Amino acid sequence: MNAVIKVGGKQYYVTEGSEIYVEKLNVSAGDKVVFDQVLMLDSKIGNPIVSNAKVEGEVIKHGKQKKLVIFKYKNKNKSSRKKQGHRQPYTKVKITKIG
Repeated sequence: MNAVIKVGGKQYYVTEGSEIYVEKLNVSAGDKVVFDQVLMLDSKIGNPIVSNAKVEGEVIKHGKQKKLVIFKYKNKNKSSRKKQGHRQPYTKVKITKIG
């Protein structure tokens, strides 16, 4: 089965057994997670969500993504060079059941 779910303001296309990276969830590793906002289930499209549809998953781990370098520069001004970095926290989830 295939589904499109909404987690943290983003949409993810998932199948059973797939592993996805979502924004950090406040659950510990090994816990079960249920996603209620299912936008599409196989060929059935919701308006805006499919009723009585759930996607279950298991949290594998938490972590931070690779550093995204932000470089700001103004021409002819050496004091305005600025280099920043950002690492977005994530939760890795393995989809176990769609239905």
